[in-house]
Amino acid sequence: MIGTIRKHSSWLWWFIAGLTIISFVFFMGSGAVRNSGSVPAADDLGKIYGQPVTAQDLAKAEGEFYIYYWMHYGQWPNKTTDISREEQQREIYIRLLLGRKAKQLGIQVGEDALVAAASDFLRSLSRNGQPVAMEKFVGQYLAPEGLSVSDLQNFLRSELVVQQMIQMLGLSGALVTPQEAGQLYDRENQEIDAQAVFFAASNYLAQVAVAPDAVAQFYTNNLAVYREPDRVQVSYVFFNVTNYLASAQTELQNTNTFEEYVDSAYRQYGATEFADAKSPDEAKAKIRAVLYRNRALQDARQAANDFATAVFAEEPAKAENLVAYAKQKNQPFGITAPFSSSVGPEEFTAPAAFTKAAFELSADEPFAGPIPAADGIYVIALANQLPSSIPSLEQIRSRVTQDFQDEAAVELARSAGTNFYYTLAVQMALGKSFAQAAVGAGLSPQVLPPFSLSSADLPDLGAGARIGQIKQAAFTTAPGHTSSFVPTGEGGFVLFVQQLLPIDTTKKSSELPQFTEQVRRARQGEAFNLWLQGEANRELRDTPFFSKQAAGAAQ
Repeated sequence: MIGTIRKHSSWLWWFIAGLTIISFVFFMGSGAVRNSGSVPAADDLGKIYGQPVTAQDLAKAEGEFYIYYWMHYGQWPNKTTDISREEQQREIYIRLLLGRKAKQLGIQVGEDALVAAASDFLRSLSRNGQPVAMEKFVGQYLAPEGLSVSDLQNFLRSELVVQQMIQMLGLSGALVTPQEAGQLYDRENQEIDAQAVFFAASNYLAQVAVAPDAVAQFYTNNLAVYREPDRVQVSYVFFNVTNYLASAQTELQNTNTFEEYVDSAYRQYGATEFADAKSPDEAKAKIRAVLYRNRALQDARQAANDFATAVFAEEPAKAENLVAYAKQKNQPFGITAPFSSSVGPEEFTAPAAFTKAAFELSADEPFAGPIPAADGIYVIALANQLPSSIPSLEQIRSRVTQDFQDEAAVELARSAGTNFYYTLAVQMALGKSFAQAAVGAGLSPQVLPPFSLSSADLPDLGAGARIGQIKQAAFTTAPGHTSSFVPTGEGGFVLFVQQLLPIDTTKKSSELPQFTEQVRRARQGEAFNLWLQGEANRELRDTPFFSKQAAGAAQ
C-alpha cells in the first residue's frame, strides 16, 4: 500500500488508514489510552523561540518520542526502568525545540520523501523484504499504546527534518581528509591475537558455606533490594476478539457489497499489503480475515461497553460488583496476581493503558474500562492494593540464600583471579608462556578469535565478560604483556595480548570509501549535537521541566 503512493497531499494518509484499518479505527477514537505521565500539566508549559508551548504541542512530541524510543530500543519508554520520566520530558522538549527551529530555517519535507520513509520503515520491520502491512503495525504495536497513524506520520516527518538539520548545521564536521580517514580506519580495524583465562562465579558456588547467621546478615545489609514496590490486584473481564469472529464473518458475508469491497481492496492494495500471497484468491482471503477481525473487534467493544454500563450503574459502587455481574451473566473473569506499575500483569501482556488505569483505581472509583488491547477489550475493577513493603526473611529465604551464594561465589572468583595474576607475573618472568602458567595453575586458557575495536561480538565469549571489557583490556595492554585482573559481574578475567595482526590492505582499499563517509556523518552529528546543546541551554531554560532541573542542580 505505502509503496504504491506517489505524489499526494497529507490527507491521503487518513484516507489510507481508513481503508486499511477500516473499523479498527475505533481503537483510535476510544479516548486517551496513552498517558505516561511524562508530559507535565498544561498550566504554564513555557516558551520556545518566544512562542508558548501548548499541551497539544507536547502531546504530539510525546507521540514522536514514543515511536523513536521503541524503534531504537525495542520497548516503550513507559514500560522500562532504563529511562526516567524526567529524561522522557527532556527528550520531548528537545524534539519540540527541533521542530520549531526547522520552521525558522524553512526546512520542509516533501510528500514523496515522507512516503518513501514510511515504506522503508515498514520494510525494516519485515524479514522477507516486503513492507509490514500498516494495519498490522498499527494494530499490533501502536494502538495498544494509544498511538495512531498520525503519530507515525509525525515521527517520520520529524526524523527527516532532523536529518536535514544535521546536514545543514553540522556541515563543519564533514571535513575529513583521506589521510586522517586512513589512520582512523587502521585504529578501528587493527586486530589483536589474544588469550584469556576466565574466572566464573559458577565454578565457585560449591565452595560457598551457607551459614544461617551469614544469610541473615546479608538480608539485613540489603533490605532496600528486597523492598516490593506499590502493587495492585485487579479483577477483570476480557472480551476476546476470537469470541466474535464467527458472528462477524456471518454478518459480513450476508452483506451484498462485501465481496465487491474485497475486490476493490485487492485491486488497490493486493500487490503491496498482501505481496506474500501466492495467488489473488489467497490475498483476498487475507483481506477477508482482516475485515472479519476488525468487525469482531467492534462487536467486542460493544459487548464490553454494555457490560461496563451495567456494572458501573449498580449502587452502591463496589469493586466486587464486577465479579458478581460476570457470574450472573456466565461471563468468564479473572483476578491478577499483584503487579507493579513498571511490570504490569504477569498472566498476560497488557497494554500500557491497562496498567495505568489499574493504578488509578480507588475505593471511590473502583472500575475502569473498556480498555482496548490488540486482541480484545478489558473491563477491570480494583481487587486489592498492596503498599510498598519489605518481605520478612522467612518469606523470601530461598531467594536471599541464592543471592548470598551468588555474591559470595563472585568474590571467590575474583580472589582466585587476583591471585592468579600475581602468580602469572612470576611464572612468565621465569620464562613460561601464558598458556603454560595457566595450565600449571590448574586453569584452562582460552584462545580468542582475532578482534578489533570495531568488532561487535566475540563468538563463544559467553557470560565470562562483555566484549567492551575485553577490548578495553586488550587495547590498553602492550603486545607480549598481560592485563591486570579485570573484575566482571560474573567474576573476572586476565588477558594476554600475543600480537597485533597486520592490516588487510585489500580489505582496507575496498572498505575505506564507506568508512570515510561514516566518519563524516559521525563528525556532522557531533557538530550538530554541540549546536543543539547550546540552543537547548538558551531556549529551554524557561520551560517548567528545565527550570526545575536547574533549581535542583543549584541546590
